[in-house]
Amino acid sequence: MTAALRLQPISRAEHLAFVGSRPSVSHMQVPSWGDVKPDWEAESLGWFDGEGRVVGAGLVLLRAVPRVKRYLAYLPEGPAIDWHDPDLERWLDPLLAYLKGRGAFAVKLGPPVVVRRWSAEAVKEAIADAAARRLGDAEPTSYDARAADLAERLRRTGWRQAEPGGEEGFAAGQPRYVFQVPFAGRSLDDIQRGLNQQWRRNVKKAEKAGVKVVRGGYEDLPAFYGLYTETAERDRFIPRPLSYFQRMWTALTAEHPDRMRLYLAHHDGDILAAATMLTVGDHVWYSYGASTSRRREVQPNNAIQWRMMCDAHELGAAVYDFRGITDTLEESDHLLGLLRFKVGAGGEAVEYLGEWDFPLNKLLHKAFDLYMARR
Repeated sequence: MTAALRLQPISRAEHLAFVGSRPSVSHMQVPSWGDVKPDWEAESLGWFDGEGRVVGAGLVLLRAVPRVKRYLAYLPEGPAIDWHDPDLERWLDPLLAYLKGRGAFAVKLGPPVVVRRWSAEAVKEAIADAAARRLGDAEPTSYDARAADLAERLRRTGWRQAEPGGEEGFAAGQPRYVFQVPFAGRSLDDIQRGLNQQWRRNVKKAEKAGVKVVRGGYEDLPAFYGLYTETAERDRFIPRPLSYFQRMWTALTAEHPDRMRLYLAHHDGDILAAATMLTVGDHVWYSYGASTSRRREVQPNNAIQWRMMCDAHELGAAVYDFRGITDTLEESDHLLGLLRFKVGAGGEAVEYLGEWDFPLNKLLHKAFDLYMARR
């Protein structure tokens, strides 16, 4: 029997010290992420061993139910604990007990555990294969049996896998399928050689056309936002307000100057594309992208991504993460073009374990699901 763990709230400083001691923790599991979400109450939690050391940490977001003083507790892409501990209950039981005491009617979390990976080549073959309708139909390049064991253990102890909502592959919570380019142990030349022919050609074309990619600041967020709303209209999604990005910039850069960066692609005095990049430890995420339909032939999107990849490599990134991809391979899916673009960067498609719910009060949990579905 392994020793029990104690869970209690920790300070931002303790939480950041723990994050700094690990190679990578999700950008949604750092204290500043709570400041980005004003509709949620945020709290840093720590797991302590018998010697009083912090051995795990998580950012929990608490969302109040209208007219009832009860909460949905959400740990996006977390918590940062030992998910493969044979005695997983010593981590999750204190979490459930603490959150129940805080008035939570349900807990939602997203174990940062990879199940399967597909190389760029395997994804390309799957797209070309008429029989493969989803990424999951294709043979993975690698598979971690421990993830399947973990899923089984979660089910056995009362957790249930959350149903994805919204766009296929883009759950109401966090994406289960993402595209990542591994950087660890690779030179920039090696990463460039990993780009497909089209990408390399487009990067050169942008350079030849005089596209200049520069880093922006808080004052450039309205320029990014103009392109972002144009992108939202074109790609049929509901844009976040400008205030969201301003709050995100203020909160994240106050915690660490490189936590969030903004890049803008200029051409002939016009901004054609913009993107945000997030960094925690050795993991770098391409977070939000925006572009205009004007002058697409000068390839500003490839130019901006390549500059961000170069800067991520300079920062010592082990992974460059393109975030969510669709898992459907149907030609009719409007998100397939985005998947093709990301695959061109030469990395791998990655499937995580997905999000899991634990209803502490089944009636309230069901009512909340209905309320969210109506919004």
